[in-house]
Amino acid sequence: MARRGAAALALALALLAVALPGAAAQGAAVEDPDYYVQEIWSREPYYARLEPEPFSPPLPAGPGEEERKLRASEPRPPKKATKPRKAPKREKLAPESPPPGKKSNRKGVKTKSSEKAAGDDHRVPVARDAAREGINENDFYDGAWCAGRNDLHQWIEVDARRLTKFTGVITQGRNSLWLSDWVTSYKVMVSNDSHAWVTVKNGSGDMIFEGNSEKEIPVLNKLPVPMVARYIRINPQSWFDNGSICMRMEVLGCPLPDPNNYYHRRNEMTTTDDLDFKHHNYKEMRQLMKVVNEMCPNITRIYNIGKSHQGLKLYAVEISDHPGEHEVGEPEFHYIAGAHGNEVLGRELMLLLMQFLCQEYLARNSRIVHLVEETRIHIIPSLNPDGYEKAYEGGSELGGWSLGRWTHDGIDINNNFPDLNTLLWGAEDRQNIPRKVPNHYVAIPEWFLSENATVAVETRAVIAWMEKIPFVLGGNLQGGELVVAYPYDMVRSTWKTQEHTPTPDDHVFRWLAYAYASTHRLMTDARRRVCHTEDFQKEDGTVNGASWHTVAGSLNDFSYLHTNCFELSIYVGCDKYPHESQLPEEWENNRESLIVFMEQVHRGIKGLVRDLHGKGIPNAVISVEGVNHDIRTASDGDYWRLLNPGEYMVTAKAEGFTSSTKNCIVGYDMGATQCDFTLSKTNLARIREIMEKFGKQPVSLPARRLKLWARKRRQRG
Repeated sequence: MARRGAAALALALALLAVALPGAAAQGAAVEDPDYYVQEIWSREPYYARLEPEPFSPPLPAGPGEEERKLRASEPRPPKKATKPRKAPKREKLAPESPPPGKKSNRKGVKTKSSEKAAGDDHRVPVARDAAREGINENDFYDGAWCAGRNDLHQWIEVDARRLTKFTGVITQGRNSLWLSDWVTSYKVMVSNDSHAWVTVKNGSGDMIFEGNSEKEIPVLNKLPVPMVARYIRINPQSWFDNGSICMRMEVLGCPLPDPNNYYHRRNEMTTTDDLDFKHHNYKEMRQLMKVVNEMCPNITRIYNIGKSHQGLKLYAVEISDHPGEHEVGEPEFHYIAGAHGNEVLGRELMLLLMQFLCQEYLARNSRIVHLVEETRIHIIPSLNPDGYEKAYEGGSELGGWSLGRWTHDGIDINNNFPDLNTLLWGAEDRQNIPRKVPNHYVAIPEWFLSENATVAVETRAVIAWMEKIPFVLGGNLQGGELVVAYPYDMVRSTWKTQEHTPTPDDHVFRWLAYAYASTHRLMTDARRRVCHTEDFQKEDGTVNGASWHTVAGSLNDFSYLHTNCFELSIYVGCDKYPHESQLPEEWENNRESLIVFMEQVHRGIKGLVRDLHGKGIPNAVISVEGVNHDIRTASDGDYWRLLNPGEYMVTAKAEGFTSSTKNCIVGYDMGATQCDFTLSKTNLARIREIMEKFGKQPVSLPARRLKLWARKRRQRG
């Protein structure tokens, strides 16, 4: 592999899904396929469910065969119970299995595969332990495949859907806060037809592979000799004494070419873009940025917004026809990736996007030229470089869910921002808006700004960056799912963990989310598999963050409430750390969406707010009738307000000026509607200006009248 954690592999390996859609999670006897129920999940592409292909004789591996990988732990197959335990009264255990060899009248468990389980007449339900719960109260899968019983006859099978050169297996224990379950040793078997099996040998006897000694650290075992087959089984031989047979696993191998299989040729993704498809460590990332800057010096600029806890610079690349300056009337856009250091797909997509924009601009691609010349684009590929370096050490195969996720000092950047939602909603409940607390630009609490606050240096750097640049739209790229999440990310109701909590701009956010999801190759495809347990198809690949899981102090909510920027979280792939061989396909999946989302910054209205002398008025408030969320003008008096097509009454107001209201129409064509305002100063403001000009202070008329009245009384007396 290209990663250090797998550098010792003799062949270039790729991962196949195991406890995922690629797994045949079966609690069946090795000797008798009808011994227990069989549940099969076949390895299917995200975008197609194909009919099982006929078996063909083994073919030799082609030179330079492209590697493939699908993670075994995402999504996770349904677990099966091990030992019967007392379940809560409101839940019932499934009926126990009849004795082996007896036929059951009950229907077998549904399979998710186009493969048919053997011995349908003998299939029986497997009891699930309803008392077992995972990290999420609705998580019945609990982060692993679990066997139906604790004995030597249990196995889990992977159907690779084509001949594959299997080279190794990586295992972990059950990902659970409450249970300690892992497999300590196992056998490996392969087959070409799922009936006749060959056990991997160590000399004359069956080879016993050493498994895990605890549940989190991945353990890699290479096969003594690569095995060519379509199916592979893992047969646990021993497990933790106080636990059950449960495991997460990945299978390493290279799919062999099959020129006779039309469906696989049709679904294989290639790219024509000449880009650097590899994982880049910090030094390589910096070098790649320099290469892009040297290729396109007239439209790129490299800068940093601060340093990480370990002193690594947080680099950003600006792409614009006038890099280094804010052009009046030109909106600012940003992408941020790598807040979680182990979610590396977003980081690599950002590096690919930089190269692509530079190359296409030089090639005079009209669409890209227009985007670059009309937009100031900022890209931060790695907001948590300290975390990434940890994940990079483990590599794509041996990196776990949490390795490198947090900053060096253990902080999750994604929800390390000030909780402004509670401040805003509290003011609304007290009816203090907009009199005492504005419905926008909510101030950061003093405690958050103190040095003793638990705030990552990376978080502070992002806040300063967002306060300095008048961003209009932004996306933060994350991994582990295929969905676009829009704010609010925090529920408003107390004690709830999931509740739809819309912003006043909910319709705009829905459109922005759908703009990305609908142009992604997989997000809105109803035929694709789900990454975990959630199916986001009902909302077309989008979700309100709070209805998914509540997060206080998210980047999305902070951005919306403290700045003008509309921020969304874009989960770009099920696999947080895909193999290098998958990067071209992931780029093709996301390329169009990345461009389309940037183009949305030009929707709605834009304009200038000026005084009678033509000077821009900074910090003027732009209000839209019927939308309880305002935005403000930048230092030059220019503004951008994202809106869906429609007719709006828009008001511009500023301190010391009379307000002005206009009717602004937003069309369906791309391009924001120009809606300028000219404000005149109020009489009091003009008086103050005149008096200050001549070195005098404005006269307070009520005080003047009071003095005259007192003087008259004294004269009468």
